Amino acid sequence: MNHSYAKGEPVDELRSSVRFPLKLPVQVRAEQSGVSGQTEDISAGGVLFYMDAAMDIGSSIEFTISMPASVLGTATDVIVKCTGRVVRCSKQGDRTAVAAVIDEYHFDRAQ
Repeated sequence: MNHSYAKGEPVDELRSSVRFPLKLPVQVRAEQSGVSGQTEDISAGGVLFYMDAAMDIGSSIEFTISMPASVLGTATDVIVKCTGRVVRCSKQGDRTAVAAVIDEYHFDRAQ
């Protein structure tokens, strides 16, 4: 597997969506394997999460984020199921930061 790590100079902020600093558990699946991680921030168009494994830039992924009822003010947790693509992957100490765009998502109530 060919992993790429982004390195370079800081660039001007190009994001069009507001990012929310939410540290939530995330389950990521790519190429028939699954990995757990934790989100760092989320926007309408993307997510940044940390995990122990690197991912190929450009690879398609599916990921599930559990939004706690206590944060949302709802009776039950809400599960956000997403499909997207990895746009950045960088090693940060013993973890890997993965940025992904969200192509599609839908909400489910936790059972």
